[in-house]
Amino acid sequence: QVQLVESGGGLLQAGGSLRLSCTASGSIFSADAMAWYRQAPGNQRELVASIISRGRTNYADSVKGRFTISRDNTKNTQYLQMNSLKPEDTAVYYCKANIRDDSRPNVVREYWGQGTQVTVSS
Repeated sequence: QVQLVESGGGLLQAGGSLRLSCTASGSIFSADAMAWYRQAPGNQRELVASIISRGRTNYADSVKGRFTISRDNTKNTQYLQMNSLKPEDTAVYYCKANIRDDSRPNVVREYWGQGTQVTVSS
């Protein structure tokens, strides 16, 4: 059984920085694409940033230049460094990972973290 566990959310003032972490555990053969999403109250879940196994990244326009996604393949962990935070960044942040587990390494499954709250005050 594969699980994603997130950490690093919190409450802070505008202009501050925060780093989110998401670690996959279980019988993991390999992790392919990883990503961060967020969902604010009343809004749909939106893609914030993604990173493939070779390191190529993609960002939502609203976070370009402020957020950085990275990963440590040896730890099956992804990170989201968030700088210059704004009140509009307030949301629950979810990590997602496409993972091949040991029992069926030819099959890619999608897993989600439980979500972590980020609140930015003005």
